[in-house]
Amino acid sequence: MNTAEQPDDQSSLAILRRVFGYESFRHQQREIIERTLSGGDSVVLMPTGGGKSLCYQIPAIIRPGVGVIISPLIALMQDQVDTLVEYGVRAAYINSTLSFEEQARVQAKIRAQELDLLYIAPERLASEEFFAFLCSVNVALFAIDEAHCVSQWGHDFRPDYLKLDCLKEHFSGVPRMALTATADEPTRKDIFERLNLQDAKLFSTGFDRPNIRYHVQVKSNARQQLLSFIREEHQGDAGIVYCMSRKKVEKMAEWLSKQGLRALPYHAGLDPRMREEHQRTFLQEEGVIVVATIAFGMGIDKSNVRFVAHLDLPKSLEAYYQETGRAGRDGLPSSAWMVYGLGDVVALRQMLASSGTDQEQKFIEHRKLGSLLGFCETTDCRRHVLLRYFGEDAQGKCGNCDTCLTPVDSWDGSLEAQKALSCIYRTGQRFGVTYLVDVLVGKETERIVQFGHNHLSLFGSGSDRSHAEWTSIFRQLIAFGYITIDLAGYGGLQLAPECKPILQGEQQVHFRHDPHPRKSKQTATSHGASSKEKVNFESSELLKALRAKRMFLAKKQGVPPYVIFHDKTLLQMSQELPSTLEEFSQISGVGESKLAKYGDIFLELLNEHRSKA
Repeated sequence: MNTAEQPDDQSSLAILRRVFGYESFRHQQREIIERTLSGGDSVVLMPTGGGKSLCYQIPAIIRPGVGVIISPLIALMQDQVDTLVEYGVRAAYINSTLSFEEQARVQAKIRAQELDLLYIAPERLASEEFFAFLCSVNVALFAIDEAHCVSQWGHDFRPDYLKLDCLKEHFSGVPRMALTATADEPTRKDIFERLNLQDAKLFSTGFDRPNIRYHVQVKSNARQQLLSFIREEHQGDAGIVYCMSRKKVEKMAEWLSKQGLRALPYHAGLDPRMREEHQRTFLQEEGVIVVATIAFGMGIDKSNVRFVAHLDLPKSLEAYYQETGRAGRDGLPSSAWMVYGLGDVVALRQMLASSGTDQEQKFIEHRKLGSLLGFCETTDCRRHVLLRYFGEDAQGKCGNCDTCLTPVDSWDGSLEAQKALSCIYRTGQRFGVTYLVDVLVGKETERIVQFGHNHLSLFGSGSDRSHAEWTSIFRQLIAFGYITIDLAGYGGLQLAPECKPILQGEQQVHFRHDPHPRKSKQTATSHGASSKEKVNFESSELLKALRAKRMFLAKKQGVPPYVIFHDKTLLQMSQELPSTLEEFSQISGVGESKLAKYGDIFLELLNEHRSKA
């Protein structure tokens, strides 16, 4: 242990080292913890994997009473409690999975001051009986996790979060902390106002996840594109594949299984027991892929998800950031991969048009979709686009996204844009992309002849470009907002007012060349994690042995493997090869409890490896 700073036994740093096995705080963890220890309220914006949990877990251990953690999903509670118990922390949860007698036992422990952390769902606070119980005991703090759920402008609004504003009135002097990994400016404003946190201090540690590589492809053959990506980049890794519909989820999981991958479906329509079993399998076994709707993921604390793939566009950049953030929570190299096409844009806009929300909400959701399309079509560094959306400035190229690794060419397509827009106008603003492209390339189909559009001066004027190129042009014009889709009719394209300067030759338009799918792996060039740095746990006999030992212990205890040790901890063991308990205690993530439980077990394995070397 570094003796430069010798904390007393109950300081936040001492607990970080003794209990959790980490040498020093990251980002603003210390400042957040100190504010809570002094009784102040906080709003914490910290990326997934940035260490949000420690910000409330440590002060809950130090302050008298029980820290109440409000979490939206049962799976997340169980996962975090299992992890804390492994660290030797006195933690429990109360939710619908417990019997009345089990809940009573947890409450008895709280009255006896035998618990430091209690996890509950927001609905639990609505119970008058439970609320009265909390009022009768000493509460150390309230931590409201996934606080973006309070905002109706956010991507995951939960009405029960609105009831949490009462905590200030009924628990005066008890510090409150609202935490989230993603929140744009309107959502942040809602967190402060709706949770009655006007006096809270904002801590924002940035939204960058430098270990995640972002890659977006134009959709051609989505199944084969996904399979190539997994086999080239993430063979044997755990991952999540998101699809828009339940039917597509089941078909994709079945198809991936036929290709030799272990893929399981997950969506709200599955039998609850099957859904729970698939989630348990994903958490407790290695190399499992879950194909899911957005119903999956929020309660997943699995640290070694190596990739998140989107086969359909999410609804917004917030949703995309939240979902891709489930990859690489341990900080090791991971991927966020997505394919999208014109059909995704049409489908999402149809969903927005048919939703029952008011016009103001629809306007905001259309704006969010526009930002997402801009992210997809950019020729700039994708990480910069993402960070700017959340109000964060970024300098230089990230070196760990597709547009940095393989820069995209852009070209002046002002003339082509005029042709495309004119074609929409001349054909009556009622036809889809395929029909319009056929007119431009001069294809005399039966319908074109029927409507007489083969006699237009524009007919065949775009024959110098392929069907795919014209489809790309229309897709980008829609993404830029120059073309709208008639969602009330049959999906025909219509001109937006913003296109007028282009038609009049007063504004240039630059399109991106759609790059061909990669033929081989790329290597990052800057601060990002390169493919060469990616950890292959199957390439090292020692890592395979460490992983097998972890799996044996996890199955014996009925917990996910990462609850025993994260991949990052196993990697450090394999690199530093500790030979004594003192040396083993210096491995990141090895606290006193885990040292006592597992030190001798893993040292024996490491010493066997050393003797064979």
